[in-house]
Amino acid sequence: MKVDKKEYAIIVRSKTRLEALIERFNTKAQTKFYIESLGSNYEDYEREHEIFYASLNSVQTQLSKVIKHKTIDRSFLPSYIFSKKNIIIVIGQDGLVANTAKYSKGIPMVAINPDKLRYDGVLLPYDPTNFVSGIESVMTHQQKVRNVRFAEAKLNDGQSLLAFNDLFIGPSSHVSARYKITFAGKTEEQSSSGLIVSTAAGATGWLSSIFNMAYGISDRFDSPKRPVRSKSMKKAPQESKRHHNRPKVKNDELLFAVREPFKSIRTQTSIVAGLVNNQQNLIIESLMPTKGIIFSDGIESDFINFNSGSIATIGIAPNSANIVISPNNV
Repeated sequence: MKVDKKEYAIIVRSKTRLEALIERFNTKAQTKFYIESLGSNYEDYEREHEIFYASLNSVQTQLSKVIKHKTIDRSFLPSYIFSKKNIIIVIGQDGLVANTAKYSKGIPMVAINPDKLRYDGVLLPYDPTNFVSGIESVMTHQQKVRNVRFAEAKLNDGQSLLAFNDLFIGPSSHVSARYKITFAGKTEEQSSSGLIVSTAAGATGWLSSIFNMAYGISDRFDSPKRPVRSKSMKKAPQESKRHHNRPKVKNDELLFAVREPFKSIRTQTSIVAGLVNNQQNLIIESLMPTKGIIFSDGIESDFINFNSGSIATIGIAPNSANIVISPNNV
């Protein structure tokens, strides 16, 4: 079997908040005035910018001793063609890994956290001090990877959309989504603020906020002993100690949840969550004449229209991404 020699590293980055604001207001001075006029801390923007560039410069300097490389901005991803002879390096927030993964074609990605005090780094196993070991493991084809399967939405007109973290199906503005949902042999009409469908990689992200809300409400109002309402209610209710068993999402599964389902004469609320797998898809038929969309990974500009007549089949995609694992994370 022929093994491709890695000849070039492609560093993917995105603009800092400060850079994006300077583009908007033309100068650093005007940007500072704008931020401070709103009562925000300009120094935090500047500190974030400086730490990112210190990390980026360190990565570029170290990489020059190992392999040729070039740096591209996140905005070029949709048109950039990665080669099997590339190593993809992502430096930024977790979301940048998700954005890059959809265009990676399974090429190993070394993901670097440039600022551990600012970013959680769930998808960023490396930092500027240890990433070279990941690069060398890929160059010698000895890397260990975390394989992440994508979610896919397929429309009945042939369009499709991939997601590394999650898909959103619903309205493009703050109105109710109307649709028919079919899952596990049952179909019903629903009205809600949309659905989130999450992969194993994304289950701790956007989708987790839905569970946080549901469990918080349940703890507050469905406890065996409801808190006695005092006259002042000065004390906040204690956090529940009840254990909640959140679904474990495997790499070959998707977890969906309906946001704020509304029950009425026409709409039901019996299908609110479930696990999608290779044997069981989720089917959504749009009943929205306008403003229905499906977008992926929190990027609203990466969408397909989902209006009346559109039927989306949501399932596991054949595509996947490979994130190189740090020895500390094995």
